[in-house]
Amino acid sequence: MLAEPDATVLHGSGNSMMSRNIYHNKNQDSSISISKMDVIIPFSPDVPCDNNGQRMWWAFLASSMVTFFGGLFIILLWRTLKYLWTVCCHCNTKKKEAQKVNNPANSQAADGTPKGPDEKDEVVPASEVGWMTSVKDWAGVMISAQTLTGRVLVVLVFALSIGALGIYFIDSSDPIESCQNFYKDFTLQIDMFFNVFFLLYFGLRFIAANDKLWFWLEVNSVVDFFTVPPVFVSVYLNRSWLGLRFLRALRLIQFSEILQFLNILKTSNSIKLVNLCSIFISTWLTAAGFIHLVENSGDPWENFQNSQSLSYWECVYLLMVTMSTVGYGDVYAKTTLGRLFMVFFILGGLAMFASYVPEIIELIGNRKKYGGSYSAVNGRKHIVVCGHITLESVSNFLKDFLHKDRDDVNVEIVFLHNISPNLELEALFKRHFTQVEFYQGSVLNPHDLARVKIESADACLILANKYCPDPDAEDASNIMRVISIKNYSPKIRIITQMLQYHNKAHLLNIPSWNWKEGDDAICLAELKAGFIAQSCLAQGLSTMLANLFSMRSFIEIEEDTWQKYYLEGVANEMYTEYLSSAFVGLSFPAVCELCYVKLKLLLIAIENKSELGESSILINPGNHVKMQEGTLGFFIASDAKEVKRAFFYCKACHDDITDPKRIKKCGCKRPKMSVYKQMKLACCFDCGRSERDCSCMSGSVHSNMDTLQRAYPLSSVSVHDCATTLRAFEDEHPSTLSPKKKQRNGGMRNSPNNSPKMMRHDPLLIPGNEQMENMDMNVKQYDSTGMFHWCPSKEIEKVILTRSEASMTVLSGHVVVCIFGDVTSALVGLRNLVMPLRASNFHYHELKPIVFVGSLEYLRREWETLHNFPKVSILPGTPLSRADLRAVNINLCDMCVILSANQNNIDDASLQDKECILASLNIKSMQFDDSIGLLQANSQGFTPPGMDRSSPDSSPVHGLVRQASVTTGANIPIITELVNDSNVQFLDQDDDDDPDTELYLTQPFACGTAFAVSVLDSLMSATYFNDNILTLIRTLVTGGATPELEALLAEENALRGGYSTPQTLANRDRCRVAQLALYDGPFADLGDGGCYGDLFCKALKTYNMLCFGIYRLRDAHLATPSQCTKRYVITNPPYEFELVPTDLIFCLMQFDHNAGQSRASLSHSSHSSHSSSKKSSSVHSIPTTNRQNRSSKAREASHKQK
Repeated sequence: MLAEPDATVLHGSGNSMMSRNIYHNKNQDSSISISKMDVIIPFSPDVPCDNNGQRMWWAFLASSMVTFFGGLFIILLWRTLKYLWTVCCHCNTKKKEAQKVNNPANSQAADGTPKGPDEKDEVVPASEVGWMTSVKDWAGVMISAQTLTGRVLVVLVFALSIGALGIYFIDSSDPIESCQNFYKDFTLQIDMFFNVFFLLYFGLRFIAANDKLWFWLEVNSVVDFFTVPPVFVSVYLNRSWLGLRFLRALRLIQFSEILQFLNILKTSNSIKLVNLCSIFISTWLTAAGFIHLVENSGDPWENFQNSQSLSYWECVYLLMVTMSTVGYGDVYAKTTLGRLFMVFFILGGLAMFASYVPEIIELIGNRKKYGGSYSAVNGRKHIVVCGHITLESVSNFLKDFLHKDRDDVNVEIVFLHNISPNLELEALFKRHFTQVEFYQGSVLNPHDLARVKIESADACLILANKYCPDPDAEDASNIMRVISIKNYSPKIRIITQMLQYHNKAHLLNIPSWNWKEGDDAICLAELKAGFIAQSCLAQGLSTMLANLFSMRSFIEIEEDTWQKYYLEGVANEMYTEYLSSAFVGLSFPAVCELCYVKLKLLLIAIENKSELGESSILINPGNHVKMQEGTLGFFIASDAKEVKRAFFYCKACHDDITDPKRIKKCGCKRPKMSVYKQMKLACCFDCGRSERDCSCMSGSVHSNMDTLQRAYPLSSVSVHDCATTLRAFEDEHPSTLSPKKKQRNGGMRNSPNNSPKMMRHDPLLIPGNEQMENMDMNVKQYDSTGMFHWCPSKEIEKVILTRSEASMTVLSGHVVVCIFGDVTSALVGLRNLVMPLRASNFHYHELKPIVFVGSLEYLRREWETLHNFPKVSILPGTPLSRADLRAVNINLCDMCVILSANQNNIDDASLQDKECILASLNIKSMQFDDSIGLLQANSQGFTPPGMDRSSPDSSPVHGLVRQASVTTGANIPIITELVNDSNVQFLDQDDDDDPDTELYLTQPFACGTAFAVSVLDSLMSATYFNDNILTLIRTLVTGGATPELEALLAEENALRGGYSTPQTLANRDRCRVAQLALYDGPFADLGDGGCYGDLFCKALKTYNMLCFGIYRLRDAHLATPSQCTKRYVITNPPYEFELVPTDLIFCLMQFDHNAGQSRASLSHSSHSSHSSSKKSSSVHSIPTTNRQNRSSKAREASHKQK
């Protein structure tokens, strides 16, 4: 039907002219004698292998047509015969079934048994069916993509099809028909090999096909019909015809299936995109091949004279401009067949172009911009941050994580979130592009976890939505994230934020969750309540702690304002560093004083490792703890470089240096002391004698030290442990101790600078009188861990006070908790607020009574976690009622806490804190008659601050330092919880805070009267860089919560009472935060113009009190008197900082075993009337005079300040 034009098909002018000359040189007779058959099958001298120049394109086409129609005829014939046979057999079957129904006896043998399978009624032998089925199944397995063999075969066929298409592209530059020697043409040999493979694969497909007719008409079958047979004809005729080999491009339609077989395409969008592209490209290339064939051949009825020479790629170009309706006209079809094809192709191609191309562009445009994979950088760690990813959470995290005060942070941050970032967040990522990458995905999808290389990540941090209306649902989401990550990579370290304390128990159910390996859950409700509770013990402490664990840049202010001193303290942060070997053998107070005076560092705690290798953090442990090699210290400093001084310090090189900046690394190496030397040095520091005069060890101990070292390896142990160990050893090896040594081991330690009341003993060795009573009474006063005061569970009705009962009780020195909530509100976890106030390092008479004012329905839901704590009362009402507030004597309270459980249920962020703000303003506007309050207090036996005559003059007395009169609510100590940081501007009407000012720069936060959960965001990065930081925070603010206690609460959801044992009573021996007043007592001389450094050293040496900040009146720097009673926080002042008499000093105070004895009778008599009427506080003064002198001096100091 199609033929190559005689002369015009040749490429190159030389060949064309030669063809024309040869053609015109023929005589006229031969030209006239051409038969009509020669018109249909034209000849041309361009085919040198044929002397007549005759083309054989019809042979190639005929082979394909005969194969296709011949096979189609056979299939139809077979189906017709099979249909006739089935109809015929169906009639016979019906007759046999009718006979069986009429005569069922014929279906059985003579003996009544059914006929066997070998009887004549059996029609089809089973063996024949089984053979055909097995062959068909085998062929199906061979071509099925469900097996490895099938997948390999399918992929191989597709690859060979593309290879055959590539050969077509190469051969398209040659004439349509040419003579080719099979043995010399390499491309023909390769094409032959490919088509033999296609033939075999076609056979397998034919055998496996259920419907042979539909298989015969499939696109892939048609492609094989018109491409495989012509190759065999080419070998037989030694000539090649380009023909319909372009149909191999239709195989591209299967490209998406191949990629799915290889697990490359997994998403619906990617599959759809590849499908559209493959259909479009295959149609385009196939149509271009047909145009190339007809245009280079010509029309048969025109004797192929109207052909034109077009390359294949010109035809591709022609089809593209045709589909796009551009039609430049530089290339166009000349043949009738080509133009006819273009007419129909425009109809279909234009529709395809108009529908496919926009959809392809849309899919490409909608592809995840952040859908790549993270490429790890050698020598650089990376962390994965997921969860609640917003502009606020990310900016707060990056601000703290990448702060300049840290050492060079060589960590890349990879954010993973299932929602693409908005423009603001995207801009934030671009500003930190060197250290931040964002990928779109979900941690619940293992594929996305693989993309961010979670298995090689240093840690995974999960952020929580602090403002969600349903905290339990948010915690459940984060727990599912932890489960997914741990399931994918059990060894990965995870730090997650949790909103509710009770949901932390679910993390313990994850098998691979291990807090010992660095996994941590930062419970925002627990820490928020703990910070607020510590403010009840020492007002302003929440602000100081929040600033310590947040990275703040130093802001220098030249003016002498309160902001100047506050911001100088804000620049301090918490760091850890190993102590130099120069500190080995020194006691903790000695090291602490040396670090503060010489290195300008504040050491507050150390890490202690027990003999079993378990580490614990000791906060201001006292002088009984000696430094060992490799002790880790916790410092307060302005940046990480300053803390390096503690590591580089060398006594030989740096002892005479006055400028701490000159303390650098030196070349000295301290020789390692023997175990005997270390223990002897520790003992000598404790007894205060020189090594030569020390009698801590006998010669027998020294001679047997090797045995002792093997039996009791050393760590950062106390001298009591040394003494106990030595006594146990010397019981087996008797020796003589001096009488003084026996007294030291058997009683309290004595020192010229230490008061007996403040000295610590080993409660395991020498229990105090109170401990002896606790053990003898055999009653449960503490929980099973010994960390908290405990009482038997009480019904809520027994602790409910009416307004009149509360008024008659005359509460004072208590904590008023104003709580907004109802039956539908989320629980805030009041237990976390009460637990620090019921820590066992307080004596019972020191416990502040707690009164909850709020909805009884809400408090009933919280009561299950509160019924085991003593001195807890409930006044049903509302914090907005002044009658309720007056009933609980809010003007006599130590602290008023304002909380709300309804904050996250409001869409408008500015209205989230409306209840707390209204309650705070309501209290501040109240007026009180102080004379009535004093009369009520005295009628109940209330002793004003510092008036306990039962305490010695040289020991601290636990009495509240408060102003003589509280006549206005503005002087009531209040701390208000806020959700929205910007709402802090509404708390104080006399400040000038800008609404855009950061929270930590506002006056209410600096004064400790406002607290927002957003300040806890910095704990994520702080915990990542040092997991001991979170342990230290929990130790400071929770009152002693431990992982063991959390496991217990997860089991029973309540504290379990325990009998007092030496082991549980030993847990009471831990320091606590307090406030020290300067207007009276041994430090009064320093309070009036003295240096803070002198106070620091004196308090440390005398009482083992570790001072770390000042709570100063806001207007103390003014020369003119001021009536303002607001105070602000100054963190870690320098040594030369000048003190004023009204200052309150934040300090870490040791537990005093005997402090409870002086008030035993008073506490008992007060508790008999009502447990909440007793006065206690953690603001401490040291009285040296009687009641009148102390009160007058307080007034003088106040007047002087004004």
